[in-house]
Amino acid sequence: VQLVESGGGLMQPGGSLRLSCAASGFTFSVYAMAWYRQAPGKEREYVASVSGGGGNTQYADSVKGRFTVSRDNAKNTVYLQMNSLKPEDTAVYYCKRVGGTTWGLGTQVTVSS
Repeated sequence: VQLVESGGGLMQPGGSLRLSCAASGFTFSVYAMAWYRQAPGKEREYVASVSGGGGNTQYADSVKGRFTVSRDNAKNTVYLQMNSLKPEDTAVYYCKRVGGTTWGLGTQVTVSS
């Protein structure tokens, strides 16, 4: 299993970013995928998840209505569209196969004016 996150960066509050996670080493379409984040000095927390077929999604209350998780099974990639970014969204963002134990290196998102 290999997971490679990308798309992070520095954004002003209110801005948008789209994160990508390229997966390999397993049958991607079979598994639900999830996004997590870890802010400095805090524990890693759940952000969102999407079912294997992409039809079912769930979100943490802190991002509901602002973030959208999706996937492209033809590209073995899961996405996290982040809108209306807030300073408290600053964190390293990771994707993970639901039920799996492998983490990628993550991608840094910094929201600051």
